[in-house]
Amino acid sequence: MANTHEPKLISGNANMPLAKGIARRMSMHRGINLGLVDARVERFNDGEIFVEVYENVRGEDMFIIQPTSNPANDNLMELLIIADALRRSSAARITAVIPYFGYARQDRRTKARTPITAKLVANMIVEAGIERVLTLDLHATQIQGFFDIPVDNLYASPLFALDVMHNFKGKMDDIMVVSPDVGGVARARDMAQRIGAPLSIVDKRRGKPGEVAEMTVIGDVKDRTCLIVDDMVDTAGTLCKAAEVLMEHGAKEVHSYITHGVLSGPAIERVSKSVMKNLVITDTIEATVAVKACPNIRIVPTAPMFAQAILNTWNGTSVSSLFDHNTLGPIYEGMYSGT
Repeated sequence: MANTHEPKLISGNANMPLAKGIARRMSMHRGINLGLVDARVERFNDGEIFVEVYENVRGEDMFIIQPTSNPANDNLMELLIIADALRRSSAARITAVIPYFGYARQDRRTKARTPITAKLVANMIVEAGIERVLTLDLHATQIQGFFDIPVDNLYASPLFALDVMHNFKGKMDDIMVVSPDVGGVARARDMAQRIGAPLSIVDKRRGKPGEVAEMTVIGDVKDRTCLIVDDMVDTAGTLCKAAEVLMEHGAKEVHSYITHGVLSGPAIERVSKSVMKNLVITDTIEATVAVKACPNIRIVPTAPMFAQAILNTWNGTSVSSLFDHNTLGPIYEGMYSGT
């Protein structure tokens, strides 16, 4: 049975532009103003985080919009403290909308005496009183099993498929989807199937952590427009090197579709000087001034998709319907008209 109350949104400081974008989209869908709940999330002089909610949330269906991106610890603590404040204020249900789930790369023990921090973070989120998680492109899908609450993991590939079919219209026969490593084959294969393109793999062998010793291309990329597909780009060293290797193997041009633009350290400089024509990312992590200024980085909005996912969660209807780019097309209205 659908709720009689409207959903209520609250945001930490991690990505306020995305939170406001989601609120605007939901307001359009509902025909009423669904602004963010009035609250303050600030720090004491010693760095402690303090939250105060100014509106009554008793009995409300609350959605906290807060990616746990850099600074990961501060943003994670903001999420947990907001959840605690809402729980103690008698909110009926608390859903964490975490567009980028930090610590996802620590999903298993790679060596002796190392933690599984993604599991620890999942435990903390549940203990804070959060009853459902909505996220996008988890680094490892098995992280969903770390939670003892429902987790809806959305995928960027339907959105990227819309973008590809729009921007490469008439050139689709030349497209080759490329996974930058063996571990990302499932994600790249999904994208390839959506746009009806073949799949290639760049097999990489690491020397030291953060260094790529050797790369081999599996598949014929000669005279192809290659689209590298992955879930995140951090320092962009591997990505830029993969683009170079593809060009050396005869690729016509290289573009990249990466969900989360972490883009730390020398990433922007590397991307700007890369042989890649375009790096397409989403806005799950708030873009810095340098990212916005980089001429070959393009940002695709996720607010329409998250707004619909929140409404579906609130209504008790299917979230998995958003896994289809044919469903996302109308949600993105005129942005990809003519696809």
